[in-house]
Amino acid sequence: MNGRSSSHRAPERFADGLVPEAYCWSGLTSGNGSRALWLLLLPFMVVNLAHWMRPPATRHSAAVRAYGTLVRLVALSLTVLLTAAACEVALDLVAWQCAGSAACAGSRSWLGFLAADGGGWWSQPGRRLALAAVLPTALVALLWFLSHRTWSAYEAQRPPRGNPEPDAAEQARPPLGRPGFWYGRRLVARLRAAHTAAGLLTVAAALSGAAARHDRTLTGSLLQTALLLTGVLVVGVVCRRGRGERRPDDRVDRALVSWLPAAATALLLLSALYAGWSRPAWRSAGTLPGDAAFSVLTLAQGALILALAATAWALHRRAPAGRTVLGGLGGPAVATLACALGGVMTGGVSQRVADWLDGPATPGAGEGPIAGPPVLLSWQASVIPVLLALLLVPLLHLAVRTAVTARRLGPVVESQYPDERPDPVRTRRIAATRARAALTDAAPGLVGLVSGATVLLGAGAVAGAWAEGAVPGQAFAGAHAFVRAVAETAQALGSWLVGLGFVLLVTWGRRAYKDASARRTIGILWDVGTFWPRAAHPFAPPCYAERAVPDLAWRMASWTGRTGGRLVISGHSQGSVLAAAAVWQLPAGTRRRVALLTYGSPLERLYGRWFPAYFGPAQLGALHRELYCWRNLWRHTDPIGGPVRVPAEGGKPEVDHRALRDPVAYGRTPDHPLPEPVLGHSDYQADPVFAKERTVLLDRLPPALPLPAPRTPGGYADGAPDSGSGTPPGSAGRSSG
Repeated sequence: MNGRSSSHRAPERFADGLVPEAYCWSGLTSGNGSRALWLLLLPFMVVNLAHWMRPPATRHSAAVRAYGTLVRLVALSLTVLLTAAACEVALDLVAWQCAGSAACAGSRSWLGFLAADGGGWWSQPGRRLALAAVLPTALVALLWFLSHRTWSAYEAQRPPRGNPEPDAAEQARPPLGRPGFWYGRRLVARLRAAHTAAGLLTVAAALSGAAARHDRTLTGSLLQTALLLTGVLVVGVVCRRGRGERRPDDRVDRALVSWLPAAATALLLLSALYAGWSRPAWRSAGTLPGDAAFSVLTLAQGALILALAATAWALHRRAPAGRTVLGGLGGPAVATLACALGGVMTGGVSQRVADWLDGPATPGAGEGPIAGPPVLLSWQASVIPVLLALLLVPLLHLAVRTAVTARRLGPVVESQYPDERPDPVRTRRIAATRARAALTDAAPGLVGLVSGATVLLGAGAVAGAWAEGAVPGQAFAGAHAFVRAVAETAQALGSWLVGLGFVLLVTWGRRAYKDASARRTIGILWDVGTFWPRAAHPFAPPCYAERAVPDLAWRMASWTGRTGGRLVISGHSQGSVLAAAAVWQLPAGTRRRVALLTYGSPLERLYGRWFPAYFGPAQLGALHRELYCWRNLWRHTDPIGGPVRVPAEGGKPEVDHRALRDPVAYGRTPDHPLPEPVLGHSDYQADPVFAKERTVLLDRLPPALPLPAPRTPGGYADGAPDSGSGTPPGSAGRSSG
């Protein structure tokens, strides 16, 4: 990414003035092995996506601000949930239950110094809890460190324009064209401070709550009041300010960023001292009050999701945007999935650790040496098999519909090759590929179904846990014998499924840490998930576009400014999204000297439908008007790319080319002696239409501006999977593979 361009290494190759370049960002998403650990941040990434799925609005109204605030609160609840899960494992299961049980601690030598019957200094419950609090505290510190380090490495790149007071025309531009869209230092710093403080306060509340429940002193009451007030301050900080995109938001509220985590740290230390104070008569029995905490947290998340859905629905009604998924409810649905992922990770860790500590007994069944995790987790686990069973119906429907569609497309495929002799096997293969490619458009329905079922089943789990009085080991005690047997079977199966899911996640991350090919697969996932800035959750994986978009925009602006040349920006797949975002950041004069060639592009099919406020019909139409010319290539067999649906306007032709034939040749021909493969999403450059359309774009661009003395530009290293590229006059950049 930091190498010289090929025009510097071999200038004689470009005597005709054609200098192709390619931009590579693969190192930002799948570089070293440590990035595989970002899989553990998946719920944070998903909830951050929900922020950008807001329906479009004609103006920045109170509903728009409310939508952003609600998503940030859901994101804050995920930080609290993850920290609470770490507290459940370290404080409750290990330090409180296992160390307090002679049978459990006696079979584990590493817990001997904490054993309640050992009589040592650490045997008192409060001191055991204070020591165990190191684990969740270290987790919060690690998340803060990763967020701070990745900001400096990825996102601290200024956009090419530095006008501190943009004029009215700049402020009226599409969101991705605003000067501060790709630089939100202030918000990320504020959110990082607030989420760090929330995590530390969660640990402090677990410590002080256990001690205060035992002795109920004035000191404990004052400490819990201080924790409550600081928590309210954290919520206020999260709610108070959203993103500012009119100009680069490079200021930092240093007092807030420094003092808020410092105050939470001080309260955590005071809570540790309070819990560790000598209480010889204190004995650990049962569980810590985790059921109430998890139930309240689950209900709060449900209320926030419902409020978010109401806000999104109101916004969509005011300004409907064409093919927006789920009637504007895509953001709330994805936020629900983020909470479900957080719940699966929480339940998976707790259930597996409890199973390990319980030995051969069943966690939470009252048969082993420990009481087990909160009963709410048992109810949540029991709804997972029900959710999977509900998914079987739509999945079966999609499979049947795909088969029927493939059979119906057979004559259509053969009609596209009128001079070829029909081959039933060849026809079925092509038709089946086209039918499977259309499954992408069914994803919104599946997401909506899973999200709706998650909300209903989650509410049922909370109600069931409260109806049972939150008694560990008695989650289904009040039901009929048959119902209890079915429920306990579902709970056991769900518990294992939750644990298996978490183990698979960790295993996949470990494999990707060692295997470059697996790491590239994860990199593809991050291509979509981390394109957007961290506007809701500061602990999400870093946004590579805050590095890539300024890089591309700087390169294009500096090259045209120094040479007066023309640019054809060629982008494949995610590269087309990066190319469009970079073009939006260019000054108006530069944009008029740029042509855009996209192929296999998800600009409308995925981004336009899921992120309508940023890639909706109005925004893509504005991009068409601002560019000198734009052409989009697509195939029916492509499961990712598709038409951008921008019509002809103002003398400019329609952006979309008609669908390319795939394969290029049906049978064997002198030009194609071997059967041509069905390419789907790859190798658009192999189609003759690609070179033809690129030449047409080059011919349509205005001639280069005369300059006194040509200067040779710098550049970037060649070659990148799915990359967009900027190219000097008379040439077109390519994205390889």
